[in-house]
Amino acid sequence: MKKLLLTTAAFALAGSMTLAQDVVRMGTEGAYPPYNFINDAGDVDGFERELGDELCLRAGLTCEWVTNDWDSIIPNLVSGNYDTIIAGMSITDERDEVIDFTQDYYPPTASAYVALSDGVDVTGGVIAAQTSTIQAGHVVDTGASLLEFPTPEETIAAVRAGEADAVLADRDYLAPIVEASGGELVFVGDPVPLGGGVGMGIRESDTALKDAMDAAITSMKEDGTLNELLIKWFGEDTQTY
Repeated sequence: MKKLLLTTAAFALAGSMTLAQDVVRMGTEGAYPPYNFINDAGDVDGFERELGDELCLRAGLTCEWVTNDWDSIIPNLVSGNYDTIIAGMSITDERDEVIDFTQDYYPPTASAYVALSDGVDVTGGVIAAQTSTIQAGHVVDTGASLLEFPTPEETIAAVRAGEADAVLADRDYLAPIVEASGGELVFVGDPVPLGGGVGMGIRESDTALKDAMDAAITSMKEDGTLNELLIKWFGEDTQTY
């Protein structure tokens, strides 16, 4: 791979570092709105697309977007299919043993259960969750029966079809689905705090890229633009910095 030429702005953010790429490939799932999704034009869209483009601009990087299924998103980062994961991924100790993370760009946020009625036993029933998520791990820890699916849409479909008693996922993902259901779906119980915020996953060897992205995230926190994006995509009630 070729050495990346950084702009003056990038040097202001990242000092005298150099990166090993001339193009940084941003890996995302494209199936987790409003974090990331594929729009009608077939392009990656959502909060993380807008955030990622701004981070690349501030870091002086040329970035392109790549989609990958969630269940293989970490292995394919490690194997070099792309250079970052920006896909609503919560920072956890288990994941941090395999890859590095930038600082969080979305504050720690609650997960929630959703079902067809609020009387569901979420610790003794069948709970749907997306494969390889912190929610799936939490379901196992509670003693409930875990029913895993590759995509978040399938977890919702399982509840509607009666295959699962409830789904556990990020509350921010579930909220617009519950609202649009017209009362068919309801939140069950209290929010469940999980994870250490959402960050960008980067290979452990790519320290210069991590430093560049960290500096760009810091600059967005400091000038308020990250908060503006959070409110734009998640509403006035979302947590901000």
